[in-house]
Amino acid sequence: MEFNNFSRTNQTQDTLHIIEDHVSDSDTLLPSNVTTSASSYYQGTSNDVKEDEENAISIRFDESGTPPFSWNKLWLYTGPGILMSIAFLDPGNIEGDLQAGAIAGYSLIWLLLWATIMGLFIQLLSARVGVATGKHLAELCREEYPPWARIVLWVMAEVAVIAADIQEVVGTAIAIQILTQGVFPLWLSVVITSADCFVFLFLESYGVRKMEAAFAIMVATMAVSFAYMFADAKPNGRELLIGTIIPKLSSKTVQQAVGIFGCVITPHNVYLHSALVQSRKIDQTKIGQVQEAITYYSIESSIALLVSFFINLFVTTVFAKGFYGTEKATSVGLANAGQYLEEKYGGGTLPILYMWGIGLLAAGQSSTITGTYAGQFIMGGFLNLRLQEWVRAIITRSFAILPTMVLVLVFDRSDGAMDAMNEWLNVLQSMQIPFSLIPLFTMVSKPEVMGVFRIGTNVQVISWMVVALVMVINSYVLFDFFMNVVKGVASTLSFGFLSIGYVSFIIYLIFRDGALPATLLSGRLFDRDTHPCSQTSQMEHSGIPHSKFHNTSGTYLPFLPLSISPRILSRKIL
Repeated sequence: MEFNNFSRTNQTQDTLHIIEDHVSDSDTLLPSNVTTSASSYYQGTSNDVKEDEENAISIRFDESGTPPFSWNKLWLYTGPGILMSIAFLDPGNIEGDLQAGAIAGYSLIWLLLWATIMGLFIQLLSARVGVATGKHLAELCREEYPPWARIVLWVMAEVAVIAADIQEVVGTAIAIQILTQGVFPLWLSVVITSADCFVFLFLESYGVRKMEAAFAIMVATMAVSFAYMFADAKPNGRELLIGTIIPKLSSKTVQQAVGIFGCVITPHNVYLHSALVQSRKIDQTKIGQVQEAITYYSIESSIALLVSFFINLFVTTVFAKGFYGTEKATSVGLANAGQYLEEKYGGGTLPILYMWGIGLLAAGQSSTITGTYAGQFIMGGFLNLRLQEWVRAIITRSFAILPTMVLVLVFDRSDGAMDAMNEWLNVLQSMQIPFSLIPLFTMVSKPEVMGVFRIGTNVQVISWMVVALVMVINSYVLFDFFMNVVKGVASTLSFGFLSIGYVSFIIYLIFRDGALPATLLSGRLFDRDTHPCSQTSQMEHSGIPHSKFHNTSGTYLPFLPLSISPRILSRKIL
C-alpha cells in the first residue's frame, strides 16, 4: 500500500489545506479517547490523507522555521528508535556476543562498538528517507526499480526476514524451556512463540505510544537482567577498557568478528526504521518541520543504540569472564548457554540461569514481533498489497513459523546441530545485506527522491565505503562456505552459478541510473560548481524551484549530510 507523499515539485493548495487542518494546537499526543492503530496509520493509501493525519501523533511546529531544541519535543519523537534498536538485541546478536566473549575474550569489544556506530549511521539514513519522502524504503524500491528487480529485492528481503525470525523464534523457545525447566519440548515452545502475531495485534490496537512503551519495557527487562549478570560475574575492568579502545584481531577470532558485523546490520531493520518514523505527523512541504524531525530522530536513535551497545557489552563480558580460555569456550552456544552459566556461577539469591532466561525471553519475544512488523512493511511495500491487519500478520508469521518448525525437528538433536543451523542462518542473513544497503544509499543520494535532503558527497563516500566493507566480509563468508561445505562437481557448479548471479545483481544495483555517483568515480569531491552540496548544483539538479531552497528566514538550505543544527542552516556543507 502506498504512503501519503506530498511532492515538493507538484504541491497543490488542497494538499496544504488538508495538512494545515490537522496540525495539532498543542504539544501533546492525541486525546486518550482516540484509538490509534499503528499499522492502519503506516499502511494508509493516497486517498486516506485525512484519516492518516488523525491516526498520526500530533506535534506542534513553529511556522517561522526550525525551532530550538526542546526536551518535550524529543520525548514526543521517542519511540521508533526503541523498536529499531531491538534488531540489535535479538537472539542472533546475543549468540554472537556470547561466542565472541567465550572465544575471543574482551578483544573484540572495540569491534562491537564500531559495528554499532556503523549500524547507527545506516539507521539514520533509513530514518532520513522515511521522514523526507513520506514513504518507506520498500515503497520507494517498488517505484524506482523495474518489476523483475523489484521482485528479486522483495525475495531477498523476505529471505532475510525469515532467517532472522527463525533465530528469534528458536531463541524465545529456548528461553521458555529454561524458565519452565524443560517442561515443554522445543517444538512446542516454538508453537507457543508463534502466537506473538496476536500479541502484536493486541499491542497495536492500543495505539502507537502504548505499543512503543511495551517495547521499551522489554528493552529495560533485557538491560536489568544482563546488567545483573554483568555485576554478578565481576569482569576485569582493566581488560574490559583495553578491549574497548584498542583494536585487536587475530586469525583465530576472524569468524567471530565477521559474526559481530553480520548480527549488527540486519537487512529487514533498514526497511522497518524508514516506516516507523512516519508515526509522527510531519508536513513534508515544510523544510523546517522535516529537519526538526530528522534531528530528533537522530538523537533518540543514538540513545537507543547506546543502550543496545551496553546490553551487548554485558553479555560479551559475562561469557568472556566465565569461559574464555576454557575447554567449553568453543562449544558454548545459545542452546546450552544457560546450563553453562549455572555450572560456572551457581545459584544465589537470583539464580543467573533464570536471569539469563528472562533476558533471552525479552530479546526473543520483542524481536519476533518487530520481525512480523517489518515483514508487513516489506510485503506491502514491494507488492502493494491491501489486506486486513490480522491477515497480513498471519501471512507474515507463517513465512517464518513453517520453516522454523521444519528446522527445529531436523536440528533438535544436539546443541552442536542447533549451533550449526544458526551459523547457516547467519551466513544467509549476511548475504542479504547489500540488497537493503544499496537501495537505501541510492535513494538517499538521489535529488529527485530526497530533494533538498539529499546527503552530501562526503556522506555518500562513507556510505559506499560501508558497502565495500560489507562486500569484503561477504567475500570471506562465501570463500569460507565454499572451502568447508561445498563438495563435489554438481555442488561446485551450482555454487558457481549462484555466485555469478549474486555478484551480477549487486553490480546492476550499484551502477543502475548512476547509483554510484560520478563525483565519487572522478574524485571531484570539492569542485565548487559540481559539488552536490553547492547551492548552484542543488538548483540545477534537484528539479525543485529556486524558492524551495529557502526556509522562512530566506537563507539557503544546503543538502544536509545527516542532521544539522538550525543555527548553521545558512552555511554550505561540504
